[in-house]
Amino acid sequence: MMKRYISLAAVLLAAFACGDKNEPVDPTPAAPTSLTVSKTSFEIAQAGETVTLDITSPARPVLSGRPDWITYQDGTYKDYKMTVGFKVAANESTMIRTAEMSFMAAGVSPVKVTVTQQGKEAPEPPTPTPGGDNDAWKMAAKLGLGWNMGNHFDGYYNWNCTEEGYPNETIWQPGESEAQRAMHKATQATFTNLKRAGFTSVRIPVSWLKMIGPAPDYKIDETWLNRVYEVVGFAHNAGLNVIVNTHHDENHGVSNTYQWLDIKNAANNAERNTQIKAEIQVVWTQIATKFKDCGDWLILESFNELNDGGWGWSAEFQANPTKQCNILNEWNQVFVDAVRATGGENATRWLGVPTYAANPEFEKYFTMPSDPAGKMMLAVHFYDPSNYTIGDNQWSDWGHTGAAGKKETWGDEDHVQTVFSNLRTKYVDKNVPVYLGEFGCSMRNKNDNRAWRFYLYYLEYVVKAAKTYGMSCFLWDNGAEGYGKEKHGYINHGTGAYLGNSKEAIDVMVKAMTTPDSGYTLQSVYDKAPKF
Repeated sequence: MMKRYISLAAVLLAAFACGDKNEPVDPTPAAPTSLTVSKTSFEIAQAGETVTLDITSPARPVLSGRPDWITYQDGTYKDYKMTVGFKVAANESTMIRTAEMSFMAAGVSPVKVTVTQQGKEAPEPPTPTPGGDNDAWKMAAKLGLGWNMGNHFDGYYNWNCTEEGYPNETIWQPGESEAQRAMHKATQATFTNLKRAGFTSVRIPVSWLKMIGPAPDYKIDETWLNRVYEVVGFAHNAGLNVIVNTHHDENHGVSNTYQWLDIKNAANNAERNTQIKAEIQVVWTQIATKFKDCGDWLILESFNELNDGGWGWSAEFQANPTKQCNILNEWNQVFVDAVRATGGENATRWLGVPTYAANPEFEKYFTMPSDPAGKMMLAVHFYDPSNYTIGDNQWSDWGHTGAAGKKETWGDEDHVQTVFSNLRTKYVDKNVPVYLGEFGCSMRNKNDNRAWRFYLYYLEYVVKAAKTYGMSCFLWDNGAEGYGKEKHGYINHGTGAYLGNSKEAIDVMVKAMTTPDSGYTLQSVYDKAPKF
């Protein structure tokens, strides 16, 4: 029996030994015929998180289409398999963002993986304080929706020619010849039709430049001043409020002498600053005297967008922002003193003064001038986000429903509310009127339904937000018909007729400013944002 048992064990051992030769213990798997992933979509919370993904592929896969808000954590590729990770950063905007990425490998079809992340909840807009006895709310209601006669009296010969430096009413208006441009000269019909379109105010930017004579009299050309006065009268006859300013007299770092409001050199040279302040005093004395008998429908505005050419981002400005801003504060005070000293209606009319570059962000460096009448208004401009409204990108989308890659990465509805809320808290609620002297957006092509709907939404939201936060606003119109960058034409400057498809855009803004329906709120506008 013992011999038989040993023989059976030997047989079994031999059998196992033969099996080891024919069947490997750890066989290499067959290569897959396609690329597969364990999950094709992820829903990520606003705060961000890290997720993993298992991949099977006949060759090492490569990821494409990853946005900068996702960090890719590569894995080890072995036996046709690997595990990778996606670290998704917190979404600081209110929009939902989506990334469509693809894994690719040689010889097989790519596989798409989608990551969708929630955004922050949009802040609730404040409930507007009733007008009551607050002058800020009264002025917002009085001025309402305004229109800029842009590239008109502010236009000038800005190239090397005999007339360089001289303003001209139509030189920047459409037309290849002087005769064609002359058709855009302002008429009574311009403002009569503007009023019919729903506007209640007009801002008439004026450049004075070489229409100002030499020191010490700095006498303004009478023909130019009289023409401005005439057109202001057209607007008043139509029942519109009017704002008049000094516009392209400011020097944005150029080397000519006729753009005399040179804040950079004034900040570095006390003598130059003294000379400029003397000219401000004399120039504004003449303008104010011309208009001293006009009623409270007229507002005088000191300057436009004074800056050194860097718009607040030059190295010199950033090194010491208060240096140039304090110069502007001085100049605003000179303006107020000059206007008040002329008497008549000027003793008590409302006056507007801007922040540096008219940027709301630089309000923190602004000092309101001392005014015996106590009737000062803060002027700011709003073109945020600039790459959508006036910049080169001309994105199709804007706001929380816009798609990543089709819109700017900042400047959504929450940004609008943050900027406007700050202005309301610091000024409107303290009885200081605020107005958006300029806002707007380059016209979009109506045949591009997506771009057109977002464009209308932007205009409606900004105007409704301005009203909600107690501010009036003035649409920039440079007379340029068409669509694309620098195309801000809404109204024919010579006739007051609508340009192109502008009526639809204007009607949306009029609705946003004037609709009394309690159900039509900033939130309701937000809720109806375009969705594609």
